[in-house]
This record gives sequence, structure tokens and C-alpha cells, in this order.
Amino acid sequence: MSEALRQHAEQLFAHEIDELKKADTRQRPTNWNLSPWAVSQYLLGGKLDNGFEVSAKYIGNRRVIEIAVATLATDRALLLYGVPGTAKSWVSEHLAAAISGDSTRLIQGTAGTSEEQMRYGWNYALLLSKGPSKEALVPSPLMKAMSDGRIARVEELTRIPADVQDTLITILSEKTLPIPELSSEVMANRGFNVIATANNRDKGVNELSSALKRRFNTVVLPVPATEEEEIAIVSKRVAEMGKSLELPAEPPALKEVRRLVQIFRELREGQTADGKTKLKQPTGTMSTAEAISVLNSGIALAAHFGDGTLSASDMAAGLVGAVIKDPVQDAVVWKEYLETVVKERSEWKDLYRACREVI
Repeated sequence: MSEALRQHAEQLFAHEIDELKKADTRQRPTNWNLSPWAVSQYLLGGKLDNGFEVSAKYIGNRRVIEIAVATLATDRALLLYGVPGTAKSWVSEHLAAAISGDSTRLIQGTAGTSEEQMRYGWNYALLLSKGPSKEALVPSPLMKAMSDGRIARVEELTRIPADVQDTLITILSEKTLPIPELSSEVMANRGFNVIATANNRDKGVNELSSALKRRFNTVVLPVPATEEEEIAIVSKRVAEMGKSLELPAEPPALKEVRRLVQIFRELREGQTADGKTKLKQPTGTMSTAEAISVLNSGIALAAHFGDGTLSASDMAAGLVGAVIKDPVQDAVVWKEYLETVVKERSEWKDLYRACREVI
């Protein structure tokens, strides 16, 4: 049997969830696998009383995670909001894994997401032969979560057409999903809730109606506050993904991670780290997630076409691709940054030459 390329969070970190269950003596809401305290501990990491070390899934403001977990313990749904690459989907998956032990009750929002995908569909062969019946009903992940008292996830909520978004209003308000064809309904069991994610930079954004916004408690996931925090996030995720993908290369040196993160932060903030030079900003978000992707791409190049050690030339191709999203505007921004910032840093000469070769 082939091995899965990517395991679900509840599979990958099953041993940590099991250890937390053993150590968790606090009150658990109905149908929760762990108490709210243990869920936050699972995401933020730390040492348990028995000495077991839980790895950090989220590096950042503890209060943000505590608010998110506390929201899910109420009858309010949770909306994780922010710029792309701030770990919204990552946090959503791990919250569902820790609370419900299953992060797969997922609706991936796109411009083509239909009301059927949100509510329920039909097995048309059975529908034609027997008419509307429970047997012919095809429940959505949201309906399954309601029946089981579990967490449902809706990714990229603002990508979904507005009329389909509003399908959630009755579910979140009344905790019921009507099935008019059967003169029936599905009532949500205790433990049911919804985690939605949305970003504010998407060109295809469908703004949430005020009625739907009121049904969510919005928690904004910020970009990493400090350079050191972002370096820690990038280093951790690159190491984990390198291991998962079985890349035969050494983890990147801290020096390479540091200068890549510095480039991303400077372009994102529109000024150099010392605040002395103003910079033009590219059209892309320059997110932490993209920094991780650039390093992983560089490691793959080093592993399969180099000596196994990440070099400036390995990193340059992915870096240029991450910055230049608009071939006209971003190319100007990047060339100016190379000439006025990268070229002037003596310890970055190798990166300057490598980037000049790519563009």
C-alpha cells in the first residue's frame, strides 16, 4: 500500500493528542476529545507535568489561540481572518484535529462552490428510481459534522458566492439544517461548530453579509511580530516538510533562513530593517508561507542537482518567483531592491550574483 504524501493532523500528531488525553484532567465540553486548556496546549506546545514535550504548531500570540478555542466552546462560530500565509488553514486543521479527532469535515471554498456542497446533494440514480429518501441523500461535510457533534471547516469563505455563503445563516443561528424534500431537518448535536477562514487580499473576494458576520467571532491571525519569531516559524516548518518529503539534503543554515526572512519582511513593510531606506512594495503578500515554499524549493534543488547544501543559487530561483507576481511592476521593485539593498550588503554578494543570473 502506498504511503500518503500528506497525513492529516490527527494522524501525524496522534501520539501528542494521546499524551494530552492522559494528562488532561480539566472539564471537556460535550463531544470534545480534549479540554479547551489541552487544545491550546496542543497548538502552542510545551512540557506536560509528566515530562512529555508537545511540539508547537503555532508560534505567536498565545491569547489569539486561547480566544479561538474559547469561541468554539460557545455557540458562536469562528472566523480566522488575515492576509494570506498567516497559518489560518493550519490553525483551523489543528483545532479540528484536537477538538474532534477528525479534521476532514472540510468544504474548500471556491468561486464554483455550490449550495449542494454546503448543505446536501442527491444520489441521482436512487432519486430517479425511488424518489426523495434518506437513502438517496448525500450529506455534506457540514451536515455530517452537525449529526456527529463535531467541528466542520470552511476554507476560503470569501471565495464562495454570496448567495451560497448565506446558506450558513440558518445553520449557525438555529443549529438546524432543513431538508424540505423530506419534510425533515438535521439538528446539530452538542460539540458541533464551524471554523471558517478568509483572507483580505483575494481578488475574488465576496464580502460577507452583515447577517453572516454577526454569526461569527472573528479572530485576526497577524503576521509574525518579530523577525526572530518568523525565523523560528520558517525553520520549524521547513524542517518538518523536508522530513515529510524525504528530501536528501541538510536543513538550511540559520544564516540562509535569516536573510530570506529579512528580504520578505523588508519588502512586505516597505523599508529596510534599520528603517533608513524606504522601499517599493511588490504586489504579492510576501507571506511566511511563501518564504517556507522558497526554502523548500531551494532544498529540493540542492538535494537533487547540487551537493545537498542549500546555496544562494538554489534559493534565488524560488525567491525571484515569489517576489515577481506582476512581470512589469514587480520586476521594477525587485531590480531596485537588488541594486540598492542586496548589492550593498557585503555578506550578500553571492545572493546578489545568483539573483542577477535569474532575472
